[in-house]
Amino acid sequence: MNTVNQKCKQILKENNIDLLSEIDFDVNKKVHTLSFEYIIDTFMQASEESQDVFMKALLKAVEAKEVGINNFFESMGQLLLMTQLSKKI
Repeated sequence: MNTVNQKCKQILKENNIDLLSEIDFDVNKKVHTLSFEYIIDTFMQASEESQDVFMKALLKAVEAKEVGINNFFESMGQLLLMTQLSKKI
């Protein structure tokens, strides 16, 4: 596991946020469930620059407290789903 991945997970742990928290997305009446951990792990497969941007955005979301964190992971999850679904088309 890379250090940015570990740092992101540590940020959540320090803020008492469960890595296994999940967000459900309804896409054409099919529910896709993504955990915070899955979202982090998937984004950590990107370039180092993208990983750093992800971590900086996560830190800003944490500063905004629970609403910011939920919105952050909801947005990142939507981005992942759009990317994955577009690859299938």
